[in-house]
Amino acid sequence: MAGFRSRPGQRATIAEGRRVVRIAIIGAGYVGLVSGACFAEFGTDVVAVDSDAAKVAALTAGQIPIYEPGLDRLVADNVAEGRLHFTTDIAAAVKGAEAVFLAVGTPSRRGDGHADLTYVFAAAEQVARAATAPFVLVTKSTVPVGTGAQLKELVRRVRPELEIHIASNPEFLREGSAIGDFMRPDRVVIGADSDRAFAVLRRLYRPLYLIETPIVATSIATAELIKYAANAFLAMKVTFINQVADLCERVGADVHDVARGMGLDGRIGRKFLHPGPGYGGSCFPKDTLALARTAREANAPMTLVEATIAANDARKLAMADRVIEALGHPGGKVVGVLGLAFKPETDDMRDAPALAILPRLIEAGCTVRAFDPVAMENARRLLPAEVSYCDNVMAAATGADAVVLLTEWNEFRALAPAKLKAAMRGKVVLDCRNAWDPEAMREAGLSYRGIGRP
Repeated sequence: MAGFRSRPGQRATIAEGRRVVRIAIIGAGYVGLVSGACFAEFGTDVVAVDSDAAKVAALTAGQIPIYEPGLDRLVADNVAEGRLHFTTDIAAAVKGAEAVFLAVGTPSRRGDGHADLTYVFAAAEQVARAATAPFVLVTKSTVPVGTGAQLKELVRRVRPELEIHIASNPEFLREGSAIGDFMRPDRVVIGADSDRAFAVLRRLYRPLYLIETPIVATSIATAELIKYAANAFLAMKVTFINQVADLCERVGADVHDVARGMGLDGRIGRKFLHPGPGYGGSCFPKDTLALARTAREANAPMTLVEATIAANDARKLAMADRVIEALGHPGGKVVGVLGLAFKPETDDMRDAPALAILPRLIEAGCTVRAFDPVAMENARRLLPAEVSYCDNVMAAATGADAVVLLTEWNEFRALAPAKLKAAMRGKVVLDCRNAWDPEAMREAGLSYRGIGRP
């Protein structure tokens, strides 16, 4: 969190000459908790609501239910300063709030992949019924185009006599660097239906305006689409470089040199051009599915997004098939898996490549031993019971016929090839993140296979 914290007295400077804004955030999950803590750091009075009483008690006591670097300290500091509060009482939270943010889950709906808005509409109705004064209802959750219009109809029906403004303020938080993303974002997107909604949100984000953060002010529908379009484009970029990597292997080219040559083009950029076992996490999988569904319903199908979804699903299984092929006869072979979370610096297992790869290895007859620095507790609930979990890297590698790197945690990058070779029974290494030096691995006597390398 270095570089993003306020200095003593800085909050007073930020708030000087303006009234402190009070907001409520419905949902103390990943987005709600990070957003609430960061708004509090700006000097805002924040009340976060969650229906889980045990979670609320734990958060109040400084216990964070997710792994996000720096979040525990940020929450604890702002709770201690009296700017961040947690409750199960929506009515108490909404009272006096100028803005109420909806940060509840919008998981993929079973059957069609569209975003499930059950929690969004339920929360909005509860907020509208509890409100006693005009306020701005803001969607922080990722919601399909048209949700804002539906919310407007809902609150008018529930409280026709009350002045409720609607706004969309999508989040662009990357797990593992969410605090930095909130404090120094590329941009802030505000979609609203009234001058009052724009004014309240601009006041909330004034600390970012002061450091010249671009503020994109637009319609609600446009703001809703910006989030989906951005994530879908990045997902396509990841999938594109993965397919380029496959081509590189066939023709003897190096995908990293190709990616560098592409990325230096200012029209393309270098980010998200690193090959791997497929994207996962809380955003790309569900957002691409929802956007594809929305586009189909609007009779404007996004076939590029649909192809991205299919290619990414196939990519994960192809990684497992590479391990099976390298083993020759996988039955009875031991595979050590390093990394389970979908990326480093998080314990998030949602749509992680491991969820597709490990079951495939087990079906082929492999014995799987896995280690992840923080995600194993979550992984146990999602992976087959046959997976064995190890206490450290070397325990997973010891006696293994093959070692597979799925998540590029720094402690894995630093692993000495000679030490790895000495621990293993076999010599197959599949580096799905290209985190290791191929020459050093081969010099140690290992049969190294990377992604998109000759």
